[in-house]
Amino acid sequence: MATYTGISSEAFRHPLDRQAEQTLRSLPGFDFLARKFVEFFAERPQLVYLMGNTIQVGPRQYSTIYQMFRECVRDLDVYPEPKLFVEQNAIANSYALGQEHPYIVINTGILDLLDEAEIRTVLAHELGHIKCGHTILIQMATWAGTAASVLGEMTFGIGNFVSQGLILAFYEWRRKAELSSDRAALLVVEDLDTVMTTMMKIAGGSHKFAHECHLQEFIKQSQEYQALDENGLNQIYKLLMYNGMLGSMQSHPFPVERIHYLQDWAKSAEYQQIRQGNYRRSSESAVNINTESTDAEAERLRNQIEELQREIERMKRT
Repeated sequence: MATYTGISSEAFRHPLDRQAEQTLRSLPGFDFLARKFVEFFAERPQLVYLMGNTIQVGPRQYSTIYQMFRECVRDLDVYPEPKLFVEQNAIANSYALGQEHPYIVINTGILDLLDEAEIRTVLAHELGHIKCGHTILIQMATWAGTAASVLGEMTFGIGNFVSQGLILAFYEWRRKAELSSDRAALLVVEDLDTVMTTMMKIAGGSHKFAHECHLQEFIKQSQEYQALDENGLNQIYKLLMYNGMLGSMQSHPFPVERIHYLQDWAKSAEYQQIRQGNYRRSSESAVNINTESTDAEAERLRNQIEELQREIERMKRT
């Protein structure tokens, strides 16, 4: 396994991740929400809960998982080492949270469904979130959604202040952030098929019938999904599904889209340069982003969010 000593998250961060975060931070209400989040949020109770209700991974608890985890931490140069917990939950899921004391939780569903190389993929993906500094915004998104939809006026005015547009922007950013963490997983695992197989299994894999699932068919499905965009109506359906107007709001891109993005990056000169050791180090200056193209993309996202908000209001009135 390759080790990327001193690597900066900007070396592999997806440009759509950067652009969506810029749009999110520029929206009215974000600064207010950030101040309130810092004022009222405390991560220590979450750690207390995990210590009391899950298994903390260590040298003598899930020792195989712990060894893989330590290697992933080393390979992505994540410091300090986050805590890792295993939670009893049949759903194949995992997440990373925390700022001062970052941690990762993986469900037993992941351990029962995936092989060791695929579990390593999941660990590297979650470490990618920590490396990129995603965890604080993920927590803010969850907190803001709860404040806006459940607590309302009881949350010190936060529920009234958090607009639908801001929630949409949070989810748009969350989906794009996954693309950066997928890249982190590929860098650590060094095998595109393993990363894509992991996504396929989490999407709908079965331990009992694993021998009847074939990656090439899933890749073909991804290509067919991309081809749906030739029909403009399908593009609208996709947009409505992602933003909760058809079903629930999606915090992750669809797996077939994720493997499409990852295949493109695996063939890029940028990926090859990182693999050869030519990558941005943490001590270097900020990455040079094309401001004109970034501003255009940010404006596009703002317009899209505003249009969705208008459509939501229209549907509420009908």
